[in-house]
Amino acid sequence: MPLSHFDERSGIVSVDTPWGRWWQTVSEVLIEVNIPEGTPGKQCKVSISPNHIECRVLDKTIFKGDTYKTVHPEESTWTVEERKKIVILLEKAEKFENQNHWVGLLKDDYLANPLQQNEMLKKLDLEKFQMEHPGFDFSGAELSKTYDNHPVLPDP
Repeated sequence: MPLSHFDERSGIVSVDTPWGRWWQTVSEVLIEVNIPEGTPGKQCKVSISPNHIECRVLDKTIFKGDTYKTVHPEESTWTVEERKKIVILLEKAEKFENQNHWVGLLKDDYLANPLQQNEMLKKLDLEKFQMEHPGFDFSGAELSKTYDNHPVLPDP
């Protein structure tokens, strides 16, 4: 799945998982799931509901659980790319609200550590600035802001 123009220029802040990684933008959560090379799409299944997701490959559950926040399943998609990874795009229900960032992919799993959370929040703020001021390029900007009012989870 191609990165957005902003992500392409500024990079992403991703959370590594045993099966791949996830990251977020202001409006989406993106997930990459590594699968055995050559796996046909018909052997992959992703179920998305407003508050739950399940990913299965070759009849094995890769992950499943309640999403960290609500998504729009009808606007969310998934594809198998090059028969070696599944790319899932979850459309956030709370796109432009102040606290729309996700601390984890699932409510209790695949959580960002405090440093990742801070970097994600900076990235989301820069993306919001870019959307509010399309004539300026914020992709290389640095924020020195401190984020005190978000849930910081301890390292596992």
